[in-house]
Amino acid sequence: MKFKRSERLIDMTNYLLEHPHELVPLTYFAEKYGSAKSSISEDLGIIKETFETRGIGVLQTVPGAAGGVKFHVHVGEKEATALIEDLCTIFASPERLLPGGYLYLNDILGNPAILRKVGRVMASVYAKQDIDAVMTVATKGIPIAYAVAGFLNVPVVIVRRDPKVTEGSTVSINYVSGSTKRIQTMVLSKRSLQDRSNVLIVDDFMKAGGTINGMIDLLKEFNATVAGIAVLVESEETEERLVDDYTSLVRLSNVDVKDKKITVSYGNYFTKNKPTG
Repeated sequence: MKFKRSERLIDMTNYLLEHPHELVPLTYFAEKYGSAKSSISEDLGIIKETFETRGIGVLQTVPGAAGGVKFHVHVGEKEATALIEDLCTIFASPERLLPGGYLYLNDILGNPAILRKVGRVMASVYAKQDIDAVMTVATKGIPIAYAVAGFLNVPVVIVRRDPKVTEGSTVSINYVSGSTKRIQTMVLSKRSLQDRSNVLIVDDFMKAGGTINGMIDLLKEFNATVAGIAVLVESEETEERLVDDYTSLVRLSNVDVKDKKITVSYGNYFTKNKPTG
């Protein structure tokens, strides 16, 4: 079947968006559309320019016989700012306050539109790194982890508090909670992570960082490397931060239960990263 150029452009764009971080040989497109490689290269040039102009992402060209193109998600400063401002407004709502000073997050973590934007912004920070998996701890970090992993095209690895019989043999460690200073346990299935993987840790909320520090220690049991740490919200009110190198979108500065006031601000996203556009 012979494709018109407009049809090729639409179909190629859709394929690249659905297969981020995947090296696609030019021969794949040439054979699929029955077109010469030179025509495919011209089409990819149009797509590349459009992606970069519209802030959709970057189309990387890999030279050589085994080369091709690879799509990386990219988020400009304007898009990132809009999301973080929206998140700050959402988190500052007094209706989010729960007894004990906790915040209600389930509606955010269950909103596909918000999660997709969060996933894009977080993934763009690590888009050009060699990442093999995204790790989180059950349960609230799971939706964010899947949102990020979708844009990086890697699997999600879920750490649990208790072993599940359906996961087979596991590796477990004890860690000290950064906020309560209590010893807790986390486990990970031996089959869930390949040895010497590069892993991005993602979580919904970080206070002192004890849970994330525990995941870092757990990764050592798999000879894995921490490629980065990304959290949706970090708490500013902590005596000792156990994790230093991380990216946060929102910073929770104060929760006044009596006056029902929540003070939030930008996280360190713009300090750690310098998006363009």
